[in-house]
Amino acid sequence: MKIEESNIVEANDYRVIIYPASRPFTTKEAKVITEKLYDFLAGWAAHGKPLSSSFKIENNQFIIICVDEEKEMASGCSIDALGKIMREIDEEYQLGLFDRMKASFVENGEVKTLKLLDFKNKIRSGEISKDIEVFDFSKNTYLEFLGNFLLPFNKSWAVTIK
Repeated sequence: MKIEESNIVEANDYRVIIYPASRPFTTKEAKVITEKLYDFLAGWAAHGKPLSSSFKIENNQFIIICVDEEKEMASGCSIDALGKIMREIDEEYQLGLFDRMKASFVENGEVKTLKLLDFKNKIRSGEISKDIEVFDFSKNTYLEFLGNFLLPFNKSWAVTIK
């Protein structure tokens, strides 16, 4: 399974874990992150059994990890191991990968990320137009990710902002 190169919608619905950074990666950061994740995923296992997994960096800012749990379920220990490598990457580059109190959106073709409170206030004040697309980091499966990771404002979670 190599989602970073696939244009094919697969029949299997892989588990997805999304790590949203607070800013785009530099070229050097993306290269090092890619190398670290290739090395980690090559040996990623649950109870000694290899996990069929892959990743991609989406919009140069979001790390998407996929695991085929039809072959082998990711266990608590394997998820902890993934969390450990992601924390190391986060700490090394100060990416905010574990900060869930932020919103990312596309405005005028550019990915932007704000603290959630700032995003809400700017939507309410009209400083940010509702003609944006909003990322949804809550997707848990690959098919959800493919169809609903980036949505128009009026079809996204942000539409509830009053």
